[in-house]
Amino acid sequence: MLRARQRLGKYRIEKRISSGGFAVVYQAMDTIEGIRVALKVPHAEIITEEVLDDFRQEVRLAVRLEHPHILQLKNASFIDNQFVIAFPLGEKTLSERLRSRLSITTALDYSAQMIEAVACAHQHRIIHCDIKPENLILFSGNRLKLTDFGIAKVAQKTVRGSGTGTIGYMAPEQAMGKPSLRSDVFSLGLIMYRMFSGIWPEYPFDWPPENYSRLRGRLHPDMIAVIRRAIEPVPRKRYRDAVQMLKAFRLAKSKAVAHLARKRRKAG
Repeated sequence: MLRARQRLGKYRIEKRISSGGFAVVYQAMDTIEGIRVALKVPHAEIITEEVLDDFRQEVRLAVRLEHPHILQLKNASFIDNQFVIAFPLGEKTLSERLRSRLSITTALDYSAQMIEAVACAHQHRIIHCDIKPENLILFSGNRLKLTDFGIAKVAQKTVRGSGTGTIGYMAPEQAMGKPSLRSDVFSLGLIMYRMFSGIWPEYPFDWPPENYSRLRGRLHPDMIAVIRRAIEPVPRKRYRDAVQMLKAFRLAKSKAVAHLARKRRKAG
């Protein structure tokens, strides 16, 4: 565990942000560039030659994903015998943001950004495998960026096995070791349900899940239909990928915005 003010190459550690089974994340100052960054430092006992080979392969795929809502790696290298992965530092995670009230307009905006990010990955046939609020980072101007491409897959294979993800946001087939593009769609749908209803439905669930009345009171039926199809337990009933989901979302969003405007006029 690194300490505050400790140096790691050109980085000066400021504080620990989070920790998990694969790595610890720190806020640090890049003393050369003069900017703050997030450093992900995998646990030393995990970094074997096999893991490094897996990581190199995944990163080479991930660097192809140039998109405004995908967080790019700044650097990945060994520093003082520790493997260090550097990212731009955001303001908070979507998980932290969800601790306070979220307007419908903001939730629609966040939904659009995260689906666009995953659609970009799916166009390259890349599955994220661990889409969750903790991996969605907020920057100034309510800009949302999806992180951990490549790292998420390596971490799962190394720490938990290929048949797992984050409990609560993982598709049922992924739990059986058969992730697909449709698995990412399931995770996106659950996050949307969480943003609009205030809770996430714990699988296994029947439709309508808990807090559905709040969802119905806030959203146009077409947007509810998008969410419902995304979180279908049977993969073939979902959108085939985030590209297809994004098209449906954009059509429903215009109706959701008009629906919200009508409700505001009536309330006024």
